[in-house]
Amino acid sequence: MIKKTGKTQRDPKFIEALIPIAVLIGSIVLIVKMFGDDSMSGGAQVSILLATAVAVFISMICCNTKWNDIENAITENIKSIGSALIMLFLIGAIGSTWMASGVVPTMIVYGLKILSPKIFLFATVIICSIISLLTGSSWTTIATFGVALISIGQSFGIPAAICAGAIISGAYFGDKLSPLSDTTIMASQTVGTPLFTHIRYMLITTTPTMTITLIIFLIIGFSFDIQPISQTLELSGQISGLFNISPWLLLVPVLTAVLIAMKLPTLITLFMASVFAIIPMCFAQPQFMGLLTGTANPDGMEITKAIIQTIFEGAEVNTGIESLDSLASTSGMAGMLNTIWLILCAACFGGAMIGGKMINSITNTIIKYLKSTVAMVSATSLTGILCNICISDQYLSIILNSSLYKKFYEKEGYEPRLLSRTIEDSTTVTSVLVPWNTCGMTQSTVLGVATLSYLPYCFFNYLSPAMTIMIAAIGYKIKNAKETKLIRKK
Repeated sequence: MIKKTGKTQRDPKFIEALIPIAVLIGSIVLIVKMFGDDSMSGGAQVSILLATAVAVFISMICCNTKWNDIENAITENIKSIGSALIMLFLIGAIGSTWMASGVVPTMIVYGLKILSPKIFLFATVIICSIISLLTGSSWTTIATFGVALISIGQSFGIPAAICAGAIISGAYFGDKLSPLSDTTIMASQTVGTPLFTHIRYMLITTTPTMTITLIIFLIIGFSFDIQPISQTLELSGQISGLFNISPWLLLVPVLTAVLIAMKLPTLITLFMASVFAIIPMCFAQPQFMGLLTGTANPDGMEITKAIIQTIFEGAEVNTGIESLDSLASTSGMAGMLNTIWLILCAACFGGAMIGGKMINSITNTIIKYLKSTVAMVSATSLTGILCNICISDQYLSIILNSSLYKKFYEKEGYEPRLLSRTIEDSTTVTSVLVPWNTCGMTQSTVLGVATLSYLPYCFFNYLSPAMTIMIAAIGYKIKNAKETKLIRKK
């Protein structure tokens, strides 16, 4: 008899699992140093694929993992982000159609008249919070109202990065607490916590976090040198000269809000939001359409061609006024291609880390050292952030974080709501802070601000994990069945 001498497959060691992450972070830092703002236009993608190759090499050579297992994990990872990629194309279409139709310019002109510069950042957080709470979608909030608000903020002389931080802080607050939010529903369902029990329990950590965030933005607003009123009025006049400003154009966001209230699928809502804007493009903005077509009186065929081009490649205008040209020019669906390229590369890296069982190896090592509530909550939070870095998709990160810790929380006697809240406080809100995560790259593209530029001002997003750990340290409303039994016995 001839014995088989094939090597036995094993799980990667803790140090082995950390190597691809170290390669990813190190190479991204190098790419950013070399390419600066252009780092996400190719360099970052190469870095992620390099880290993927390292993960595959370690899994196959050191741990004898089969290629089929890794390939299947990568395929499943890419499959899971399919709807997100379509959503990105639709967001690109909305950005262009809402601008060309005069919807965003109208919101900007009215916003400049209504909003006070000193409390603009404070108001922005509140506005985005309410919209996101009602819609259940941070992506929709940022892609529509967020685009208008960042333009208004820049008109006041506030840097785009600070405006983006306020928009994202508000949008993710609403997304996190909304019963319509897919991440909120997913976090509660995967753990087994009733939805409204989960939301009420999140208020314990979310309320103080949001309060601190609002105070910070209020202080920044009052300490900032605001653009003189004459300059904001000048910009408002320039916008009004290029676009026909009318309250009727606000019917487009109102109709979009109606579709959201009807709880239609996000993809349908985003598609219809861009369709709604096509009508005013045809009839309400003759001057702008003239610039796009290059003729004063374009015919039906020329207008149709201009609309299609605006949707797929955006609009570029040249009025001779730099600030106005920058505002009115958009990139359409084509502007999302770098983002989609990055997300696909990130999905490959996440699949390699999952298929090679590297995420499991890291968390299993961490669990061995969890001896207290604070340690357990801290580990869950850090794992959520780690998943956002490694897997690059918040939905997969939520599911994986839940599956990794669910049985451990049950074994230790903790209520499921503690796990679901910790996942939301860390995994959901930090996804937008990772440059190569689907959320981070999407919001960076939509708002036109690099992820690492707006990151320092997303106070709500990075204060949330700190707050959930602090509440765990205090022990407020955290019940442990084992500890309760011990107290009763005593």
